[in-house]
Amino acid sequence: MSYRRRKNSKGKSTVAFILIVLIIGIMAYAGSYGITLGGYRFKPFTETINRGLDLQGGVSLLEEIKSDNVDQKTIDRTIELISMRVNKLGVSETTVTREGKKRIRIEIPGKFDAKEVIDSVGKTGELKFVGPDKKVILTGKDVKDATSYIGEQDNKPTIGLELNTSGAKKFADATKKFIGQPIAIYMDDEMLTNPTVNTQITDGKAVITGSKSLEEAKRQASIIKSGALPVAVKAVEAKTVGATLGANALPLSIKAGAIGVGLIFLFMILYYRVPGFLADIALVLYIILVLGTFSTINATLTLSGIAGLLLTIGMAVDANVLIFERIREELKTGKSIKSSLESGYHRALSSILDSNTTTIIAAIVLYNLGSGAVKGFALTLMIGIVLSMFTAVIITRTLLRVGYNMGILSKLSCFRVKRREE
Repeated sequence: MSYRRRKNSKGKSTVAFILIVLIIGIMAYAGSYGITLGGYRFKPFTETINRGLDLQGGVSLLEEIKSDNVDQKTIDRTIELISMRVNKLGVSETTVTREGKKRIRIEIPGKFDAKEVIDSVGKTGELKFVGPDKKVILTGKDVKDATSYIGEQDNKPTIGLELNTSGAKKFADATKKFIGQPIAIYMDDEMLTNPTVNTQITDGKAVITGSKSLEEAKRQASIIKSGALPVAVKAVEAKTVGATLGANALPLSIKAGAIGVGLIFLFMILYYRVPGFLADIALVLYIILVLGTFSTINATLTLSGIAGLLLTIGMAVDANVLIFERIREELKTGKSIKSSLESGYHRALSSILDSNTTTIIAAIVLYNLGSGAVKGFALTLMIGIVLSMFTAVIITRTLLRVGYNMGILSKLSCFRVKRREE
């Protein structure tokens, strides 16, 4: 009866092991090359993960606040409005960060026309609605919202304008007075659009047509919505990072990462043998989970992010090393393999939690106090550490249990232990 139970347990564990390896293998293939199931295509990570300026090139713009005495609240508001303008360009991986006391760095990956970027996001002066009598009707303070879309009736690019209470009253008076005449919208001295009033607008909601394209309507709507900045800023530096840099950096980074990970896998197998092989399977799942998380949260991967990823792979291996060494110590005291697996995990767990917790705290500090590449590194580090603990403590442990029940961990030589110490 006992023999039958062991045989059934071995069979179930073998099936479970094959399924685990098969699922991880399918996930790895899908992440690397993509896969189509039931008419739905799962894109590879190379298509779903955003790449930063240093990997794909783009425009880097440095703006400086002209005023000398500016408080933190004003700077934060300026960054918020500039970020609103930048992100309305439709480039989701843009970054707007403070640099020094009075400077703001804007990085837009995938864009290579610096002049176009400055024209689109560098509007720093006053937004105003001007009537045919050259008098200002509204300013940016009167605007509540502005959106862009394709009109359902005429199928043309359209801007939807919504005003606040005070703006709605002023606009109602102006549209009544200037029916059949244009009311121009200016940012500084540049006219954004010059629509003609067709009827009086009393509810504070207007529709502006005449944009040449939806992209132009988006740009105009973002400028109208963001209004005027609380302080004047000027562009002091604008540079284009060529796509060649990204084209060279990304393949080299991937190659270096693949070599490093490959050496780690080889070391684990040569030094820890069967447990090392099982740990490598868990590490493959770990890499898939990290890249999948980046894709899910629309994180932007930079060179510093790749460095953080490789560092967390090393830390994931370190957790396995602690566990395996503890297991070997337990085996050398004369305990059974099954007992050593359990006690080794329990003894190593506190060390793993302590070391990773301190690193997470450091990453949180870096993320909150740093900017740009430092934030990217910190975010990658935090995600990687959390997932590395999950794979080391849960997945590797499960694989070792399954391996023991299968019989591939039934000998001390599997753990590189030659004899038990009395």
